[in-house]
Amino acid sequence: MLTDKDILEIRKSFPILNREVSGKAMIYLDNTATSQTPNKVVEEIARIYTTSKANVHRGVHTLSQEMTDLQEQSREHIRRYINAASREEVIFTRGTTEAINLVASSFGSRFQEGDEVILTVMEHHANIVPWQLLRDRCGIVLRVVNINDKGELDIEQFRSLFNEKTVMASFCHVSNVLGTVNPVKEMVSFAHSKGVPVLIDGAQASPHMLIDVRDLDCDFYVFSAHKMYGPTGIGVLYGKRKWLEEMPPYQGGGEMIAKVTFAHTTYAELPFKFEAGTPDFVGIAAFSKAIDFIEEIGMDNIAAHEHALLEYTQEKMVKVPGLRIFGTAPDKSAVISFLVGRSHPYDLGLLLDKQGVEVRTGHHCAMPLMDRLDIPGTVRASFAVYNTFEEADGFLKALTRAAAILE
Repeated sequence: MLTDKDILEIRKSFPILNREVSGKAMIYLDNTATSQTPNKVVEEIARIYTTSKANVHRGVHTLSQEMTDLQEQSREHIRRYINAASREEVIFTRGTTEAINLVASSFGSRFQEGDEVILTVMEHHANIVPWQLLRDRCGIVLRVVNINDKGELDIEQFRSLFNEKTVMASFCHVSNVLGTVNPVKEMVSFAHSKGVPVLIDGAQASPHMLIDVRDLDCDFYVFSAHKMYGPTGIGVLYGKRKWLEEMPPYQGGGEMIAKVTFAHTTYAELPFKFEAGTPDFVGIAAFSKAIDFIEEIGMDNIAAHEHALLEYTQEKMVKVPGLRIFGTAPDKSAVISFLVGRSHPYDLGLLLDKQGVEVRTGHHCAMPLMDRLDIPGTVRASFAVYNTFEEADGFLKALTRAAAILE
């Protein structure tokens, strides 16, 4: 377990945490949307831009070779981190959203009218809209798993939706609103027993728990760097090699080809077949430093600290008059979505901001879930390893004051 001294030492790597908002010491609790970035990542970006920036692959000169090595070292680091079988199974994208779109477009090209894809009501729009676009193109059917009042998936309904027309299941590892940690290993196992491949949206899981794609046995797993203390605009698609080899390219252009004529094009081998154009090679290299940061602290330590903050804060929040928490599953990530009385989440969020507390308000790109909960949106506070119990107390004090104003 991390000590208070450990957390204060970690915070030294995040100068932004020392700034003020509205004349108050800032308390940053919007980590589910994006985490802050430690010095070692920022310094690596600056180092590359000032010493090694050159386009990757095919360059024979020194800088290009250096930058190519940095990018591919990062790919290998990520492969080890998620325990993928080979580096060819690690595809760089712009983020979780593009990774899901890639799978829906490319893997989904085999789907036919009437085929069924299983989703859940707690999905982020990024794991709904790409499948709707595919539905509109080829006539697939979307089947949706509901939740109970605690925010847990109805696993019996999940099992009941599989039939001879089911071609895909796609669901989040952790809900970005409820914080619910889904039993994804069990869900993958059941889907595979029916011969159905699975995509897991790991955007909200990867910052808070170790991911072992071979243990999960998922067919695809997607996540983003910026939620893992890394740079923005970088994401990862893990895919089992057997599927990636069968899938057509998602985009065409440079880097993803072997030979081009006006008559015919042959594509590059994995992973480059899915990496058209110049990648954000600086961000890719810097992502490796973010993973270093996580590994140096230890994911078990990060998870334990965040869980302690979650339990401490939730226990005290329920004492605020009229407060409702959405998402009370026993297995939950460090996310608290809530409302106070009949107040609009935006009003509460603005009052918290005036006290230096940065939270997220709105539907959190999960409108179907809001419809299920029969609310317009929530206020969402979310923790990272650098948050302190003193900040939790500051948030609770600001929340109590804001609630009294809105009463």
